[in-house]
Amino acid sequence: MNDLVGPFVELIRRAATDLPADVEAALRTAYGREEPGSAAAGALATVLENVALARAHSTPICQDTGVPIFYVRYPQGMSTRQLRAQIEAAVAEATRRAYLRPNAVDSLTGRNSGNNLGVGFPTVHFEEWDVGARLPRPYLRVDLLLKGGGSENVGAQYKLPYAPPGPPASGGSTVPLKAGRDLEGVRRVVLDAVYQAQGKGCAPGVLGVAIGADRGTGYVHAKEQFFRPLGDTNPVPELAQLEERLLRECNQLGIGPMGFGGKTTVFGVKIGAYHRLPACYFVSVAYMCWACRRAGMIVQGEEREYH
Repeated sequence: MNDLVGPFVELIRRAATDLPADVEAALRTAYGREEPGSAAAGALATVLENVALARAHSTPICQDTGVPIFYVRYPQGMSTRQLRAQIEAAVAEATRRAYLRPNAVDSLTGRNSGNNLGVGFPTVHFEEWDVGARLPRPYLRVDLLLKGGGSENVGAQYKLPYAPPGPPASGGSTVPLKAGRDLEGVRRVVLDAVYQAQGKGCAPGVLGVAIGADRGTGYVHAKEQFFRPLGDTNPVPELAQLEERLLRECNQLGIGPMGFGGKTTVFGVKIGAYHRLPACYFVSVAYMCWACRRAGMIVQGEEREYH
């Protein structure tokens, strides 16, 4: 197998320092919606200036470069052990070059490893796939997401039915959410998650939602939604309608950029539905800050293609 440490370092650099075009476009659209001179407009203007500077100087878009989450889809016969070793070597080198901040902290001692390597750090998912029908020869695809701690802290998971007191109604009293095991119940708890996160998580953000699965894989699937382009349409009509409605209703909450108030609280809602146990109905809500940092790479022989 070819030495891919260098290409992996470049993949990390791109993810950490170059915001995807669709995310930057969404931020510019959000800026255009806010009132000139408002705190919301000022926050977004600063964000956009930061994005341009990070790209120009290959410096991290955010000081919290998060946990690197790799999805590796590989052809038959490729060694996942070697791939993991090369990814880990690239993560350490990218940290040395300051594309990544040292973020791996031992939960028992509190010590930082200094190179972003540790138990379960970084996260790597492997999947063997058959790609013979897509391209003339097998290829490797690697997608990378950098998930920061501030946004991670405001993720939420709900077990439906769910009916605790919700936010105050117009009269000032609290009302139960009454979220049942249906898409209306999903809608209610997602709005509650956004309401609870207001002022935190560096809005405007993107929501990744997983309906079903178990507690552990629910969050995994929710984060996988962040790899979807912001402008795509869910192939499931019911979920496409729910995504559109939630995007509109989240922005009607008035939380706004950085919690300053305004017209843009989220600029993307992506939902997936998964099989579940009869006794369980989980809704996992992953929150991604405005710095939705993702990048991908395809390797075919000696050829490299980044996206």
